Amino acid sequence: MKSILKELMGWLLYIILIVGAAYLIVTFVGQRTQVSGSSMETTLSDGDQLIVDKISYRFRDPKRYDIVVFPYQYEPNTFYIKRIIGLPGETVQIIDGYVYIDGEQLDEHYGNELMKDPGIAADPVTLGDDEYFVLGDNRNNSKDSRAVNVGPIHRKDLLGRAWIRIWPLDSMGMIRHE
Repeated sequence: MKSILKELMGWLLYIILIVGAAYLIVTFVGQRTQVSGSSMETTLSDGDQLIVDKISYRFRDPKRYDIVVFPYQYEPNTFYIKRIIGLPGETVQIIDGYVYIDGEQLDEHYGNELMKDPGIAADPVTLGDDEYFVLGDNRNNSKDSRAVNVGPIHRKDLLGRAWIRIWPLDSMGMIRHE
């Protein structure tokens, strides 16, 4: 009887350690998420399964072109995946479908086509000390910082950066940000 109880306590301790480790990893290190929609085509596709790196922004600031995950403030348990275009303190404007940062056209190749709707960035948008301007790669099919109900993203709202695609298997691997 004593050995059975000892065996059960060992298994119980083992299960508690595994659950605790899983909780710590999901909370502080990485989290699985699924891409829903076409706003990041052709970089990410609808149905892609990703691991989001939640730890690197604790040690460094987000960079231009990082693909980040953040919550949509008006719908619980809804997260957006977009690319950082504008950094804190910069002024972003969209003119004739092109992105301008501090008056200079941004040399980037992520957008599939010219943006038809500049949204709030038709006028210059000056970002605060903790704000980022994000766009989807599929610019004409993306709800991003151009939309009034999304706008610039605060640093505290960035959950992390897309790190690894784990599904589909033929596309598995690290996600390129630049």
